[in-house]
Formats: sequence, structure tokens, C-alpha cells
Amino acid sequence: MTRAWGRASALTLVLLSFAAAAQTYPTRPVRVIVAFSPGGVTDIIARTMAPKLSEMWGQPVVVENRAGAGGSVGAVAVARAPADGYVLLVHSSGYALNPAINATLPYDYKSDFIDVAPLASQPMVLVVSPSSGITSVAQLVALAKARPGQVSYGSAGIGSGAHFNSEKFRIAAGIEALHVPYKGGAEAIHDTIAGRLMFTINTITLALPHIRERRLVPLGVSSVQRSGLLPDTPTIAETVVPGFEFTFWNGLWAPAGTPAAVVEKIARDLGRVVALPDVRERLASLGAEPMSMTPAEFSRFVRSEIEDSARIARTAGIKLQ
Repeated sequence: MTRAWGRASALTLVLLSFAAAAQTYPTRPVRVIVAFSPGGVTDIIARTMAPKLSEMWGQPVVVENRAGAGGSVGAVAVARAPADGYVLLVHSSGYALNPAINATLPYDYKSDFIDVAPLASQPMVLVVSPSSGITSVAQLVALAKARPGQVSYGSAGIGSGAHFNSEKFRIAAGIEALHVPYKGGAEAIHDTIAGRLMFTINTITLALPHIRERRLVPLGVSSVQRSGLLPDTPTIAETVVPGFEFTFWNGLWAPAGTPAAVVEKIARDLGRVVALPDVRERLASLGAEPMSMTPAEFSRFVRSEIEDSARIARTAGIKLQ
């Protein structure tokens, strides 16, 4: 009886300490490590939300870029950090893509991190050159079926979001196409404009200036709903590929072992931040939609994305080279 009481008392003390930590968190500056270079969508979104969290918490929230190896450099830095909520990771949907093609990641997504909360999602857009004469997804699919393996598309590299998105589209549409990997999405867009590629699927922010200058024709966006930046462009799912969806999303992770009460507090506060009118306006200017989930909901979402990425990689034979 005494031992049982002692164990119960110890558990109660632990729970109370976690609750107290959540109530006082944070008591010092919080570092948010972005796994990519400054200026990209992931970085912009992190830097949009960090000042809001800083105001809410009364503590500095410092954004630090740790780019490299598809986000692995930043991920490793956070995985090795103390599990107290003061070092957090902002990553992209690449977090779900990387395990599908790289069995030797320097971290274990299953045991090194806690899924905290999503931030925002952004659809990609399928574009062609005006010189192609193609004006719809149906026409592109018909051409690819008539010329199997002869239609080419470009991406930002093997294993990139654009690569996975294009392969998911190719599989769903039942077509064969030649993949041409580049070092970045801008190069793929340039060669699509020049007519050296038949199409590319890329982020709206990267493609939009060329669409507005009529150097690219948007055929469809990859989200379930149309984009506010391209309201007249149908979703791919509205065309000959019903049910299609693939978005570029961003999320927040903490080192494994971070107290659950702290994780819940961060998630709740992020939910309040993404609901702010000026934050939603900033996201809309990027063609992004705010996302809000509990840690449990986000964890289920991440696992679903990882499973979908693995299925695409297996079906398409995507492998790192």
C-alpha cells in the first residue's frame, strides 16, 4: 500500500510539474530552426508567425535558418536539442517525402520528434507554355496517352515536392512521361517557358509572375479547392483526374520527450496565431491556406502523408541517386 501510494504521489508530482511548466512556458527566448534557406515560402511563413508568438508569450522567438540535405541539417539540430520546447523545427512536406526515398536519414522521424502543429498549405499549379497550344488538363493527358513516354516534365530535383506531385498526377492520369530533374523549380519553369519541357508542376508563388506575364498557361491547381490567386483555374480534381490532391505544407515539430503540456500549449497558441486576420492576409498573398490541428490530429495527418509518399515512391520507382 505504501509503495503504491509512493508511486501515485510521484506520478502526481510529475504531472503537476508538467502542468506548471506549461503555465509558465516560455520563460526565456525560443529558437525556431527553419530547415531551409531564407526567402522561401517555409521561411516566410515561419517569420510571419514568430513575431506573433513573441507578442503572445512575452519572450523573443528567434528564427534561425539551417538549410541543407533536403531539410536534414535543420532536423538533426532540433533532434539533438534539449526536449524542453525552447528549440523547435519548422519543416515542409519534405518531412514526409524524405523517409520514402532515403533509408539512411540522420534522424528517425518515428522516435526523434513530436508532431506539434501544422502552419499552412499551398497548392501547386500545373503549367505549360503558350506555344504548346494546350489549354486544359484533358488535352495534356490526351497528348501524353497518344505519345507515351515522349512528353517530358521538369521538377526541382529527384525526391522534391514537385517530383512527387508530378508522379502522383502521372499515375492518377494513367500516362507515361519523362522526368527531367533540375537543381531548382525556377530552372524547370524556364525550360517549360522555352518549350524544352511539356509541363511542370510547381508552387504558385514561383509560377504566378510568369502566368501574369502570359509566359505560362495554368491548367490546374493541385489542391481540393481553387486558389484565391488563380480563381479561374480549375483544380486538377475538377478535370479528368477526380479526387486528385497534393499540397506543399509546413509544420512545427519539437524534440521527442518535450512535455505534452508544453506541446499542447504551443499548438493552441499557433492556432490562435493562424486565425489572426493579418496573418491570414499574409498567407493569402502567398497562395497559402492556414492550417490548424491538435497535436494528435497533426500526427495522424503526418503519418498519412508519409504513407502516401511511400506509395508514390514505390509505384513510380523514385530513388535517390
